[in-house]
Amino acid sequence: MKKTLHIVSFDVPFPADYGGVIDIYHKARILHKLGINVIMHCFQYGRAEAPELNEICKKVYYYKRSRYKNPFIGDTPYIVSTRSDEQLLKNLCKDQHPILLEGIHCTYFLNHPKLSGRIQLVRNHNIEHDYYKNLELVETNYFKKYFFRGESDKLKGYEKHLKNATKVLAISPQDHQYLNKKYHNSVLIPAFHPNDDVDIRTGKGKFILYHGNLGVGENNFAALYLVKDVFSKIRIPCTIAGSNPSDELKKACMKHPHIRLIDNWNNAQIMEAISKAHINVLPTFQGTGIKLKLLNALYRGRYCVVNPTMVVNTGLEKACIIAENAEKMIFDIEKYWQETFTESELKVRSEILSKSIFDNEVNARNLIGLL
Repeated sequence: MKKTLHIVSFDVPFPADYGGVIDIYHKARILHKLGINVIMHCFQYGRAEAPELNEICKKVYYYKRSRYKNPFIGDTPYIVSTRSDEQLLKNLCKDQHPILLEGIHCTYFLNHPKLSGRIQLVRNHNIEHDYYKNLELVETNYFKKYFFRGESDKLKGYEKHLKNATKVLAISPQDHQYLNKKYHNSVLIPAFHPNDDVDIRTGKGKFILYHGNLGVGENNFAALYLVKDVFSKIRIPCTIAGSNPSDELKKACMKHPHIRLIDNWNNAQIMEAISKAHINVLPTFQGTGIKLKLLNALYRGRYCVVNPTMVVNTGLEKACIIAENAEKMIFDIEKYWQETFTESELKVRSEILSKSIFDNEVNARNLIGLL
């Protein structure tokens, strides 16, 4: 008899085109491939229902996220209180199957007596109070900055609820170390991603690429850093791709004819650009979790230039060119722009990734073992 798993997702996980939903969608995809019945529960707040989920899920439920709540009232974090639909609890109580709560966002009913005795796993996508603190630091809008500060404080206090989970599934080694030390119930299950095999084109690309959801403060900050301190200092074609770029980023790019800003590519076009680029440049100033765009760049792209924060404790350091500052990043870009990505380099990359902790099927089997 097939095992069945409830997955409660903080957003509709299709299209799988940004951080957390990439992990959720491809986790469900691989579990389905391995014979697990997935019952998906999705909170909606802008995304449409996704018929594509029916191909990998036994059943899909949708709930409206209650975004009318005042984010400054009460001790429960806004990202949790707005995902408190009672219909979710009713649907979870229809059977006794294990439950996977995606992110601390979806833990509103974690301690509910009606779910007592159930296997309840919590996927930790980030150390959320650190993540929100860093969002505050890079945010320029005062209201958002104030919200992120308050949310970070609430999340720090609320995090203790994780001790009530059967297991917490940490997404990175450093998060696992932190969570296991505090709550003694963490298991490392690295990020799921779209790449089941290495698929890299040899030869040379014709541009440099940075990609990310530019509506997220962290990514906007990284893109501005690249434009002002790196891309503006070189004369190589550069592309920045991602949705919802800020006006500041648009204006910064317009000053430089060799920097192209693309804000209307879909996920397939982004993945194609990763493959076509000669160098994927991926700095981050947010050291929590794992950056799924890094995995896409390493499985699909040629050279990958990063800063140390992007790869620390990932085991992927040898697959990347690490630049400690803007000057070193410029040097590395200009150096590798002259190189041709060879079959021998492809073989080395494949070997590094094959020995990494990011094999989707291995991680899915480890997850199944917890059910």
